[in-house]
Amino acid sequence: MQVHLVDGTYELFRHHFALPSRVNADGLEIAATRGVLTSMLTMLEEGATHIAVATDRTVESFRNALWDGYKTGEELDPELGDQFPVLDEVLAAVGFTVLSMIDHEADDGLASAATLAAADPEVERVLICTPDKDLAQCVVADRVVQFDRRKGEIYDHDGVIGRFGVAPASIPDYLALMGDTADGFPGLPGWGAKSSSTVLARYGHLEDIPVDAADWDVTVRGAAKLAATLDAQRDLALLFRRIATVVTDAPTVDSVAQMRWTGPTADLADALARVDAVRLTERIERLTASRA
Repeated sequence: MQVHLVDGTYELFRHHFALPSRVNADGLEIAATRGVLTSMLTMLEEGATHIAVATDRTVESFRNALWDGYKTGEELDPELGDQFPVLDEVLAAVGFTVLSMIDHEADDGLASAATLAAADPEVERVLICTPDKDLAQCVVADRVVQFDRRKGEIYDHDGVIGRFGVAPASIPDYLALMGDTADGFPGLPGWGAKSSSTVLARYGHLEDIPVDAADWDVTVRGAAKLAATLDAQRDLALLFRRIATVVTDAPTVDSVAQMRWTGPTADLADALARVDAVRLTERIERLTASRA
């Protein structure tokens, strides 16, 4: 079997900015929720059997206590933010396993579920469905891969190297050096994607990079200054790496069996009505019959 782990937060953002506005009878924006639901049904129709969708119930997580500048929900469009609980409700009613994260982030939910699924000998492959670079650190050979559904591209171990220039295990170090503006930490001054990938492709992790650039056996522009910056701000780099490292033991599910889609719950009709998607009932009924 294959297990599909979907970044529901990414999907909600993607559909929010791609679809025209649609408001329900209660005045709630629902376009993105409808878009994600339709996308998940398509996955089932294409043959997916075990699916879990990770979402951020709150934007803030334990990482906010580590770095003051870490992302918050202050700039989140309320029309988008208000759909997170609605999405959870609708997906659960349709029968999907929803990993609604509170103290952790959706990335942590995906990483933890991937770790659990990869340990199951009956699982042939785990597909983490998101283009988010943070999740590249979870890739293991061709058993746990990253799947960009929009582009139809799959990244295994070699694919991650081709995309970022470093192996999956070095992704947190890579983000620590170059920073991640989406998550709100700046990295170290002077370190960019090219210099970070070049150095880490050779040394792997922050603590293995020689302090003196004269000892580097790779060529990097401005190496002496970069080495001096890393030496002076090593503790900060290690903090950023901790922030960029996903949690693999966050509370999610107890077994792969819990992620198997077997049909909707008794709440289906009410949930679909809330997002003006009653017409999807027949489509869901066909899928349910095909899995009986």
